[in-house]
Parts: sequence; C-alpha cells; structure tokens
Amino acid sequence: QVQLVESGGGLVQAGGSLRLSCAASGRPFSSSAMGWFRQAPGKEREFVAAVRWIGSSTYYATSVKGRFMISGDNANNTLYLQMNSLKPEDTAVYYCAARERYSIVVPTSPREYDYWGQGTQVTVSS
Repeated sequence: QVQLVESGGGLVQAGGSLRLSCAASGRPFSSSAMGWFRQAPGKEREFVAAVRWIGSSTYYATSVKGRFMISGDNANNTLYLQMNSLKPEDTAVYYCAARERYSIVVPTSPREYDYWGQGTQVTVSS
C-alpha cells in the first residue's frame, strides 16, 4: 500500500509564502507524475500544479501561475509546492497525488491519479 503524507500547511497573511511537502511511504513504486490539488469548503477539488517526471514537464492552473512553483524528486517520490504571494482565495485543503501508470501528458484531472494524501490546511488571512 502506498501512503502520501503532506506537510507545511498553516495560517499566513495575504502576500506571504508557504512551502508544502509531500512524502511517499509504504510499498515501493515508481510514479510517472505527481501533482497538487486543493479543495475549498463547498467546492470541488481543483487542480493546482503537476509535474510529469519524463522531460520534467510542469503545468499550473491559471490562478496560481507565476506565484506557485512545483518541484520534487522522482527517485524518492517527494513533491514540493512553493507558494508565494498568497491570496485569501488560495485558502483550501491541499492534497498531494501520485500517478503510477504511464502518462504521455501532465495529468490535471483527479481521475488520472492513483494515490492521494490526507491533505494539509492552508489558510490565508486578509
């Protein structure tokens, strides 16, 4: 069984920064891509950013492009999300996800991912 554990969430003022981390444990596996999603109260889970390890391709949601940066280590299935210039609308539970199946593009839909973390709360005050 694969477990993903997120950390680094918290409360920050608008304009501040946070760095989320995601670490995999359990059954060894090789991911083709990993990503971050978020879900605010009363809203659906939405894509934030993802990386496809082959070619180191990344993709960002329009709402975070230029403010967030995704990075990670394919060998250890670790993932990071550096979040700068945070806004109150970034408030949500942030989830880490991993895809084990091969992917030819950067996956952006929750259905394309095989494993999920429990989430970490990010709250941005105005």
